[in-house]
Amino acid sequence: MNQTIRNRVENITVEHIGSFEELSIHLFNHPELSDQEFESARYLADYLKKNGFEVEESYCGLPTAFKAVYSNGDGPTIALLAEYDALPGYYEDKRPAHACGHNWIAASTIGTAVVLKELQEDFKGTVVVLGTPSEETVGRKVDMIDRGAFEGIDAVLQMHLENETCIETRGLAMDAIEFSFKGKASHAASNPHDGINALDAVNLTFAGINALRQHLKSDVRVHGIITEGGQAPNIVPDSAACRFYVRAFKRSDLKIATERVINCAKGAELMTGAVLTHRYFENHFDDLINNDVLKEVMHQQMIHSGIEYISTEPEAFPGSSDIGNVSYVCPTCYVNIGVGDGPAVHEQEFLPIAIGEMSFFRLRQAISSMALTAIELDANRSLVAQMWEEFNRK
Repeated sequence: MNQTIRNRVENITVEHIGSFEELSIHLFNHPELSDQEFESARYLADYLKKNGFEVEESYCGLPTAFKAVYSNGDGPTIALLAEYDALPGYYEDKRPAHACGHNWIAASTIGTAVVLKELQEDFKGTVVVLGTPSEETVGRKVDMIDRGAFEGIDAVLQMHLENETCIETRGLAMDAIEFSFKGKASHAASNPHDGINALDAVNLTFAGINALRQHLKSDVRVHGIITEGGQAPNIVPDSAACRFYVRAFKRSDLKIATERVINCAKGAELMTGAVLTHRYFENHFDDLINNDVLKEVMHQQMIHSGIEYISTEPEAFPGSSDIGNVSYVCPTCYVNIGVGDGPAVHEQEFLPIAIGEMSFFRLRQAISSMALTAIELDANRSLVAQMWEEFNRK
């Protein structure tokens, strides 16, 4: 790729950067929780329509999902994944906020799509923006996969704000389990012997899991909350429930860990007599497989876009995301872009960073990097074949 093309990417990005920043600001100022992102989805869909994309709203039967497409030839089909759900429980009034920077993710992916559309001489492929709701909870990318949203996609690109820029990102596979216990109510003082304490079963489940931890692999994470624990202290609770996330680097290891966690709840059922039921209350998330060929292309374009200090060490403390499932159905590159040491994502102190000057600086670099990656795949189409060869091997 010659410098003239790189300059055109930079110039178009700079020309539109104010509009892209406004996308990020608008979403930040109108945070919506998972599966409730009606204003965010409408706003983004309208923006894409105004910029010449064909947009299908309520995509895959999901009210807050969308698909936007612009085709310009027989080159590769590049999917850019927009996220826009916020997290609950911030500030004094515990309202939703974009503490994970999904406002920035939406702006960076949609910005990349608009830049590629403007570069009709340099990119002769198809740009797809998929609006993917509810990443923070249910993970609607999983439902979109099941409904065919990623068929015909050659490559998926996305970046995420983090403290450190890292090309070797990882994602933990995750199961979301809810345990519900049904006991028998009785007066806790006058006839407790007639009751079956469902809350005891929940507490014993936690105790069993805590005892289990030393026998789990070091990458396994188990963390939970009590969602129901009774109505009054003088009534033996006849109903109680808890929810857990169980995570591991590999789905195969997670399967073993999840079975052992479920056995802890079964043991609590046996000890208390409370009847156990369990269900998976969110979609299963797979571990992330970053495509090596695609990742190397992205790495080089990040360097050309002025991003420095790119870590090539495996990410030390990853979370989980439904983009892991995407990486199992088509070549995917998911990269962290650093905003410096300090508060981490999901912390309230991260909120000013998600809408601050550094995030805007990184926005321009991210858009340039992803746009240049797509152009390189179109210019050197053997790379697409190599990506798929690697994908099929794994």
